[in-house]
Amino acid sequence: MRVRTAAILIALVGSFWLPTPGAEAQTASSGMRTAQASPPVAPEASAPRRRPPTRLRVYPQYAPGPDDVYPRYYPGRNAVRDCTAIYVQEYRPSGTVIVPRMNCFWRGG
Repeated sequence: MRVRTAAILIALVGSFWLPTPGAEAQTASSGMRTAQASPPVAPEASAPRRRPPTRLRVYPQYAPGPDDVYPRYYPGRNAVRDCTAIYVQEYRPSGTVIVPRMNCFWRGG
């Protein structure tokens, strides 16, 4: 019984180790190798040229200072902040509401 099991095991291992006919690596012909190594063909004259992507300028967003004034700049000596507050109607799905609006600017004092 052991001899039979050993013979079957050796036959299985041998069948996996032996190379199969026709399973060899393929080599490309010399014409194929030169075609793959050649530089790409120039685009046709009728093809539209691609523009470089547009460059976007990114500016940092500064938080308002302790007095909630933005942008932060020096308005000049003796400058005064002049604000005008009004109430306006806004039409919303829940109904018309009245909300405050404020506009401020710096003026010389």
